Amino acid sequence: MRELTVAVVGATGVVGTEFLRIVEQRHPELTKIKALASSRSAGKRLSVGGRELVVEETSEGSFEGVDIAFISVSGEVSRRLGPVAVAGGAVVIDDSSAFRMQE
Repeated sequence: MRELTVAVVGATGVVGTEFLRIVEQRHPELTKIKALASSRSAGKRLSVGGRELVVEETSEGSFEGVDIAFISVSGEVSRRLGPVAVAGGAVVIDDSSAFRMQE
């Protein structure tokens, strides 16, 4: 099976942190995780599954090579980044209300 690359946008927030904890517990085999957040959090270090991740500032180029993007940020940011991630080939899971009424 091909190794997946998972991006977590909002990795330093409450929901992003919980998502990383769940990945650590249930899918420790995931080795390609991109921790993404705002410029305020860029450079922070997170421990996931015994590995250290350095948080990167989220940009439109952040989704290159990403298979699954979990986005947990404001609706405004989701509306901007969600389509970019999809256009880059990622399956996007967004927990904001930005796309709630769209098919």
